[in-house]
Amino acid sequence: MTIKKTASAHWSGGLKDGKGTISTQSGALKDQPYGFNTRFEETHGTNPEELIGAAHAGCFTMALSLILGEAGFTATALDTKATVSLDRQDDGFAITKIHLDLTGTVPGADQAKFEELAGKAKAGCPVSKLFRAEITLSARLV
Repeated sequence: MTIKKTASAHWSGGLKDGKGTISTQSGALKDQPYGFNTRFEETHGTNPEELIGAAHAGCFTMALSLILGEAGFTATALDTKATVSLDRQDDGFAITKIHLDLTGTVPGADQAKFEELAGKAKAGCPVSKLFRAEITLSARLV
């Protein structure tokens, strides 16, 4: 079974003076502004790193819920903050790491078990696996 979801981006202008919008199939984001200033400065709008962080935090937390359930636990609260690091390198910028900061309330679990199951979720969530995925491209000039 393959599930496909879409998101889109529109851009016009140069890097620093240009503006773009990002939208998702579900409508959760619709023409959300992004640009140089939202990525490298503190201007209102979103940016790719923030969206990757949200996707990773959400996916990991959902995966952990599944893994906890398989181990006989039910969380009353799981809160994950993803910090995505964008660093300048010799050949431009690169996302160099993502840190997941998890706080959970899981009745019956001890710290060691919680860490073990969280590690499984980190390794197994689809967004974690994305960073090892094949990326394909089709490009059409109009």
